[in-house]
Amino acid sequence: MRLEAVELRRIRMPLVAPFRTSYGTETMRDVLLVRAVTDQCDGRGECCAPSEPLYSSEYVDGCEDVLRRHLLPRLFAAPALTAAAVAEVLRPVQGHRMAKAAIEMAVLDAELTARREPFARHLGGVRDAVACGVAVGIQESVPRLLEVVQGYVDEGYGRVKLKIEPGWDVGPVRAVRERFPDLPLQVDANAAYTPADARHLARLDEFDLLLIEQPLAEDDLRGHASLAARLATPVCLDESIVSARSAADAIAMGACSIVCVKPARVGGYLEARRVHDVCQANGVPVWCGGMLETGLGRAGNVALAALPNFTLPGDMSASDRYYRRDVTEPFVLRDGRLGVPTGPGLGVEVDEVALREVTMRVDVVDRP
Repeated sequence: MRLEAVELRRIRMPLVAPFRTSYGTETMRDVLLVRAVTDQCDGRGECCAPSEPLYSSEYVDGCEDVLRRHLLPRLFAAPALTAAAVAEVLRPVQGHRMAKAAIEMAVLDAELTARREPFARHLGGVRDAVACGVAVGIQESVPRLLEVVQGYVDEGYGRVKLKIEPGWDVGPVRAVRERFPDLPLQVDANAAYTPADARHLARLDEFDLLLIEQPLAEDDLRGHASLAARLATPVCLDESIVSARSAADAIAMGACSIVCVKPARVGGYLEARRVHDVCQANGVPVWCGGMLETGLGRAGNVALAALPNFTLPGDMSASDRYYRRDVTEPFVLRDGRLGVPTGPGLGVEVDEVALREVTMRVDVVDRP
């Protein structure tokens, strides 16, 4: 397959409600969509980097810049290209995993569409639907938190994740557990704590949580290992897992007993599959995290979550959890699950009218 051109499209997607974490509050997503034009078929990808480098060092403007200046020239120079070769071609460029993930996704979509092969089948999926949870951001009050959680329970979500930070943790979690004693519940700290908070975090053990996600800094595997030994609640790593190798290291150190897999964070769906395989080989369950994706990224994530070791519900909520109108046909929750697309490639159709309405700019980078 030969890469002929790449379309870089910037869109702005308003969220149905503000989403607050320890990194800040989002009301609007500034999204970079990537379309790979090849001599066989076109394919689409989505860059999940946020507007500011707060979740990680990457941000959307930086991703677009590195794609233009460094990644696309290398891919255009390849006489023949497969999705499996993208990572190796781009290996000289250090880091920038979210930008790399976006273009690899587009090339993989083009390749699989040309072969009439669905994403899930290619990745090794074994399910036709995947269990979904919902992430609840930090609220202005506990009564409002309970109202929001009740709404998602009524919609059929079978697992709820609460964002926490110092000053918003034990009290809100206790209130939710008391209102919903049988609800599968987990918390996400987004690296907001330090090892000195171990005794305080141990107070969460009484709430029978599925896990506590990324309590400490991304690079503090030793601290996570020490914390995991002190908590009854399983420790799950998110930001710390940037590759299959980092997953293997974290497991070997005892830094986690569960892993959250985000394709954008690890450099793409093919590396995400390798993370899955490493964890499966070590008896560590995984689940698929979300980054407020449009229907394009959601389609890929649902396909990934169909793999056998994704045994915990992921953060792949229905489209209306975040957007009043998606840029693809909406994903709809049925019995707490989302169906895995079965069409070729990503298996979803782009709503061209909706896409035009949210498009801010479109640039095409041609093969030299």
